[in-house]
Amino acid sequence: MSSSKILEPTSELSKALHTKVVADSSATSLVNRLRGKDKDLQTQSVNTYEQFWNGAENNNEKSRASMYKTLTNTYYNLATDFYEYGWGESFHFARRSIDESLRESIRRHEHILFSAAQIKSGMKVLDVGCGVGGPARECVRLTGAHVTGLNNNDYQIQRANIYAAKNKQENHSTFVKGDFMHMPFEDNSFDAAYAIEATCHAPVLKDVYSEMYRVVKPGGYFAIYEWCLTDSFDDNSEYHKKLARDIELGDGIGKLFSTKVALQAAKDAGFEIETAIDLAHETTVSNDIPWYDGLDVRMIDFTNIQAFARSQIGRLFTSNAVKLLEKVGIAPAGTYKVQDILATGADALVAGGKEKVFTPMYLIVGRKPLN
Repeated sequence: MSSSKILEPTSELSKALHTKVVADSSATSLVNRLRGKDKDLQTQSVNTYEQFWNGAENNNEKSRASMYKTLTNTYYNLATDFYEYGWGESFHFARRSIDESLRESIRRHEHILFSAAQIKSGMKVLDVGCGVGGPARECVRLTGAHVTGLNNNDYQIQRANIYAAKNKQENHSTFVKGDFMHMPFEDNSFDAAYAIEATCHAPVLKDVYSEMYRVVKPGGYFAIYEWCLTDSFDDNSEYHKKLARDIELGDGIGKLFSTKVALQAAKDAGFEIETAIDLAHETTVSNDIPWYDGLDVRMIDFTNIQAFARSQIGRLFTSNAVKLLEKVGIAPAGTYKVQDILATGADALVAGGKEKVFTPMYLIVGRKPLN
């Protein structure tokens, strides 16, 4: 395939692709959203994404790095509806305590980061790669800060604004379209900045961390959960390399970096590092259940709609339902491929977690010097 076949995920394309706006994340909502897609644009978007992994010209790290905006935006145009259906409004992982629900653990995980970033009432805070705004809304509720969410995906910004209005947070949050490698903010604009499993989409970690450094005021904090390969990752192991590749494919990531690279990038950006720890493999009280447990598929789980969707029966049901929707012309061609790509990523995340070669929660906390 040639580069001329690439469909750029512009703002205009997003509006044309997502023709039906649905405000909730229920199973019925997923069907309505799939039915509301422009079928030709959805199929072309699937083909565009596949070129980065199977195409003759762009199936390489150099192309995925240089075209990171196309790669990531296309991925989230395709994956966001499935994310909300299968996981909820906060697209990240968390270790879980016994008798704690997934949603409760996710909130606790967010609270740990907000505390690390020293976020307090009245502050202006930046959420880098904010998704559909789940963590931003929790930050507003918990701290009373004003949160600006930065996201380069128009569809997710649209959904974040819908949820902000639903939660009556329009005056406490703002969602801005922009590239986190070139942030549309003045120097020293924010009291603190955080990112939750989002900057892994950057082609160069130092560059996105440097932008966070630039826009944070002197004395302000930077706190992130980063997706990384751990010290246990063996670059000579074909199995480990396949796991990394499947995670990248299944999650729209051009290249995963090591914890050492991430930590050095934060230092090189200028932050004074206060904490650097992998929370994924630290077993403490209240962290009894591993972060990948929600993806480690059970036969059946009726806890809630997201738990059912992640179970073996739920996956089978969703796969067959999507195939049927494609066959009868309700869902666009290629929708099943998207679900299959996501399942590939999910299985690799579980395996990577069990092998301890991957972490989605390498915590780095740094402070911008006062002078």
